[in-house]
Amino acid sequence: MRFTLKPITPTDARAISRWRYEEPYSIYDGDPTSVDALLQPRFSYHSVYDERGDLVGYFCFGDDARVAAGRRLGLYERECVLDVGLGMRPDLTGGGLGAEFLRAGLRFAQENYSPPAFRLTVAAFNRRAIRVYERAGFETVEKFGAATTLGVEKEWLLMRRGA
Repeated sequence: MRFTLKPITPTDARAISRWRYEEPYSIYDGDPTSVDALLQPRFSYHSVYDERGDLVGYFCFGDDARVAAGRRLGLYERECVLDVGLGMRPDLTGGGLGAEFLRAGLRFAQENYSPPAFRLTVAAFNRRAIRVYERAGFETVEKFGAATTLGVEKEWLLMRRGA
């Protein structure tokens, strides 16, 4: 499948803000109050469309791809790389599209930002995404977090690969 990235639109931001994932992936649920933030140019959100022109996901590049626990620890200040955040429409996850989806986003980022390297932050329990990232050449460089919020342990992996 071929994926195309374009700057996010208000319609796409509203749709993404309503996405709901099955457990245990609900930590990735959209937030209807986040529409304005998704549209902020400084967060570099881009909608991802399939060959039919359907919205299938999003990417963001830079600060909004980081998590608060990593910021508090100063993990993102250690090197100059491009942080990448992404999400696929809930009904498409787990269907074998992750590798091509990720490649499309990294190709776009390379062409538009020319970073020396890419970095991702992913929930440590998300083995499905971690396998996709590892196959794409990402390696875990740090494990952090492990704070419990509302009875849920939030541990994160910081993953990196060269551009």
